[in-house]
Amino acid sequence: MSTHRPGVETDWRTSLDRVSATLDRMAKRSEETERRLEEFALEAARRREETDRRLEEFALEAARRREETDRRLEEFALEAARREAKRAAEREAKRAAERERRRREDERRRQVDERRRQVDERRRQVDERRWAEADRDHAEMRRRGKEHDRRLRYLDNLFNGQWGKLMEALVDGDLVSLLKKRGISVTHTWTNLKMRVEDYRREVDILAVNGNEVVAVEVKTTMKVADVNYFLEMLPLFKKLAPEYRDRTVFGAVAYLKADENSDAYAERKGLFVIRATGSSASITNDDNFQPRAFG
Repeated sequence: MSTHRPGVETDWRTSLDRVSATLDRMAKRSEETERRLEEFALEAARRREETDRRLEEFALEAARRREETDRRLEEFALEAARREAKRAAEREAKRAAERERRRREDERRRQVDERRRQVDERRRQVDERRWAEADRDHAEMRRRGKEHDRRLRYLDNLFNGQWGKLMEALVDGDLVSLLKKRGISVTHTWTNLKMRVEDYRREVDILAVNGNEVVAVEVKTTMKVADVNYFLEMLPLFKKLAPEYRDRTVFGAVAYLKADENSDAYAERKGLFVIRATGSSASITNDDNFQPRAFG
């Protein structure tokens, strides 16, 4: 027969149930913890695998990048070596070009020096030849000079003799009588009259004068048209060159031994008296109806 009391047994059972329930809860919690631990372990394993995978991928990518970097470094080194080789080749080409330029310059200078030497040699030879020729020419010139002097003396004697005879024939009487026949009575004659106005200088061979008229005479052994023109240039200026005759009428005349280029007819057309010397006398060749031109 039980000695327990009903109330105590009930409390015990309640306590036991509570303990049992607590144990059940603890068991469930333990199971839950184990489950969670197992899940955590699985998740940790998965994450570790993922980490290992990523680390492996990172390692592979790092290896790939390292290979790429090595490849680029190798390409860069090759390109640098190629560029350096190109620069070295260019430098060598420049040095070679400079050496060739200097060689050509030296060759050119050598050729120039050689040409100068040849030119100097030719000049020396030419100088020697010229000196020899000069000596011969000097001797020839001395000979010709003597011949020239002889001819000049002959021509001077001939010219002075002819010109002097013409002047003498005119001054000693022919000119005065010839002009008188043409209505000009001469009272005085002058020879070699030199005149000057500032820098303009002229000379009149013979000047025949009376109280109202003046006749300037140009004397030529051989007369040409240029001589007539030169004389004609002076006549309009005569009164400026010889102002003492400014109140007189000025006429012109040419006297000659020989006339070239029909200069005698030309002189007559220009209004000049034309006097031709023959032997020891002279005559005016103008037409009888000739009217002389007055030059002021």
